[in-house]
Amino acid sequence: MNKNKSAIRNPQSEIAVIGSGFLGLTLALRYAEQGARVTVYESAPEIGGLASAWHLNEAIVWDRHYHVTLLSDSFTRKIVEEIGLADEFEWVETKTGFYTDGKLVSMSNTLEFLRFPPLGLVSKFRLGGTIFYAARVNDWKSLEKISVEDWLTRLSGRKTFDKMWRPLLMAKLGEAYRETSAAFIWATIQRMYAARKSGLKKEMFGYVRGGYARVLERFAAHLKEKGVRFRLHSRVERIEQENGKIYVSTAQNAAHYHAEVKSEAETEFHEVDVRPVGVESYRDEFDTAILTCPSNVAAHLCPQLTAAEKRRLEDIRYQGIVCASVLMKKSLSEFYVTNITDETPFTGIIEMSALVDKREFGGRALVYLPKYVAPDDELFDRTDEEIEELFLTGLEKMYPHFRRADVEAFKISRVHRVFPLPVLNYSEKVPKVETSIDGVYILNSAQITNGTLNVNETIQLAEKFFEREFRK
Repeated sequence: MNKNKSAIRNPQSEIAVIGSGFLGLTLALRYAEQGARVTVYESAPEIGGLASAWHLNEAIVWDRHYHVTLLSDSFTRKIVEEIGLADEFEWVETKTGFYTDGKLVSMSNTLEFLRFPPLGLVSKFRLGGTIFYAARVNDWKSLEKISVEDWLTRLSGRKTFDKMWRPLLMAKLGEAYRETSAAFIWATIQRMYAARKSGLKKEMFGYVRGGYARVLERFAAHLKEKGVRFRLHSRVERIEQENGKIYVSTAQNAAHYHAEVKSEAETEFHEVDVRPVGVESYRDEFDTAILTCPSNVAAHLCPQLTAAEKRRLEDIRYQGIVCASVLMKKSLSEFYVTNITDETPFTGIIEMSALVDKREFGGRALVYLPKYVAPDDELFDRTDEEIEELFLTGLEKMYPHFRRADVEAFKISRVHRVFPLPVLNYSEKVPKVETSIDGVYILNSAQITNGTLNVNETIQLAEKFFEREFRK
């Protein structure tokens, strides 16, 4: 048995988890429960990764990006139950809108689907048949060999693909949709129909009162009780193996933190150990390190990886996001999700206050305006003011009743690498979790081969890894 396999199953081992998203936090929880001493490293000043929360204004804290829980999200619900917030879920039936041909229309039930103006009756039946068929396909690997355009065109027809599917794929994937496999849309439809498969005949979306700020607050406190240490604002620069030990080097003046509960609105991390000025880096010693950062970052952090391993990690292509959180006095519409087939500066519109009780936002409406782009897209280089002007102009064109004076806060999140692009034969390209460096594992969203990126999938990834490595 090689060293990395034995150490990760040793209840007394020292384990470093790089990244504090739900993937990293779940790993920390499971190993701490077995008696391991776990340290979580995070370059940001707060935990949560893509699920982190921030201040929309001085009084309101909510999620940095839009998230929703389905009744069928069993892994998310289990974690929330374990940390004592199971009774804090709210479940809501929401409505879906489409903005197409310059008009906003509802498509929230079968009757509205049949009335949907942009498509003729035959196209509607073919579109409905495509979704019905995809929801019942089980062999997702065979779909990896077919381009999403070819598959959808064959099932729905060219007219429906050009009018409906292409704009939606472009919104999420850009021109990379041409290289994407049919498994991508299969996974999207599977999640959309997950609640119905679990026994309900309608979609029910859920959230925890207080949002992910509250979930992360409780999660951090729960981990602290189990002895987990946090190193926030600590950018990892290098991970190396020497003489059977793993060394994690952090950036100059990195601070060490531990979690303290401040309030039901947010988690406060109190600084307990700041490295002196002049120290180039600080090295901590571990038996095992599990990296949950993007694949290209992992390749950079681990110089001892083989050239083949680095190539495989760096070949994973990602899609990024520029996402605006807009707090406003009035709602835009009754729709939680508005899909867009016309050309607009954002991917879609997520009106969180159509799902979440407005009392969470002080009676205001909260709208997310995401734009999915390639990591090197010029949108990342635009100023906040330029993006705000671009997005608000887009809202004015879509909603005649919208007034800029109603906007109370406009905050922008930029993330260069959100999810890997599911190209043709993607599962054959996925890097291995276990590396050639004894004691070093790389586990991230690149290993999600038959699902879409969401909190439930990342927690599931962590749970399956733990079961496979610890229990075998």
